[in-house]
Amino acid sequence: MKSLISAVLLVSAAYGDVVTDWNAVMLATVRPQGAHIQSRTAAVTHIAMHDAVNSITNEYRTYGGRIAAPANASIDAAAITSAHRVLVTYVPASAAALDAERAKALSAIPDGPAKTAGMQVGEAAAQAVLAMRANDGSATQVPYTPNPAVGYWQPTPPAMAAPAAVNWGGVVPFAMKSGDQFRPEPPPALTSRAYTRDYAEVKAMGAVEAPGRSQQQSWLAQYMAMTSPTQIWNPVLAQLSAVEGMAVAEKARAFALMNMAIADAAIAVFDAKYHYNFWRPLTAIRGGELDENAKTESDAGFTSFIAAPPYPSYPSGYAAFSNAARGVLEQMFGRGPVRFSLPANPALPDMNLEYTRVRQLTDDIDEARICGGIHFRFDQDVASDMGERIGRLVMKKQLRLVSGKDE
Repeated sequence: MKSLISAVLLVSAAYGDVVTDWNAVMLATVRPQGAHIQSRTAAVTHIAMHDAVNSITNEYRTYGGRIAAPANASIDAAAITSAHRVLVTYVPASAAALDAERAKALSAIPDGPAKTAGMQVGEAAAQAVLAMRANDGSATQVPYTPNPAVGYWQPTPPAMAAPAAVNWGGVVPFAMKSGDQFRPEPPPALTSRAYTRDYAEVKAMGAVEAPGRSQQQSWLAQYMAMTSPTQIWNPVLAQLSAVEGMAVAEKARAFALMNMAIADAAIAVFDAKYHYNFWRPLTAIRGGELDENAKTESDAGFTSFIAAPPYPSYPSGYAAFSNAARGVLEQMFGRGPVRFSLPANPALPDMNLEYTRVRQLTDDIDEARICGGIHFRFDQDVASDMGERIGRLVMKKQLRLVSGKDE
């Protein structure tokens, strides 16, 4: 495990620019949503901000079409208005708080034609993106009945919850051609060496009582279980973009690209999860005598340290989301040394994490899911590859420099 302890804590909205400040508003607003829904809301919010800002600056191509804008239109008013419109549309229960944030932010901009024009651009940019995503399949209901056969996913205790996000693999992607574009090969056979090895690892490290799991590994498992990838990676980008000194248009693009990559990873991973329907370690370990593998000794009392989310195991969602983010960030900032810290969690007051490379965080996420007892190592490995490929695709296809500008 490669995380380092630090006293440095992140204050999300301390950067003083409109993109990062409304990123913090977005994160607070979407917190109650499921991780896959957060990824879509975050992507659309930041795409709208990017399109609003770049309709004025004309630096990068837009996603939803360029909005006619006078050159003196207020960039800040455009970004504020666009983010607000997406968030009140997707999270109407937070409308009062969002209206107050919008009023406060706009009050700092002098009244006049520039402010008015910026607000008009922001509203139009948001409406254009919202219209593009209006029938993207995110609200489609898809029936699902668990397969009782050996090796297939079943609801897991303690919640025994019905399967979630069954429809998500069919959502229209942001950069991919379809949800199955990066569908991986099947998981290892239950009698294979790879399955046997990874079964033993999660059985030893992921139980409620696991003598081989360190306190730090336990904290990591708990931290990641309580914090979605969207809530992890946006503060990372906020820190890296501040150190880099990105201008507003460049920063708007960076947040849009990373959140598009996370959103497409969510689509790809749920396509694969419900295509293969592979069982969680808890089901596998309790039923080890059923898999025709003499080396996978069962433990009927096995309970995972972290409660598994209600959907199939293979591949790991957290790994796919996170490596998609890493794929974008490493192309923006390189693979060399960087410094960033994770947001503090009041439930884990002694755990403050600082990193010196982006990959260290994805390595910790792999360990967290295995030490939490909810994923096999091969779940993590294949999802990492999926995510990284998605990140590269998003960077290649979306929000490129306007033709004629130097790259």
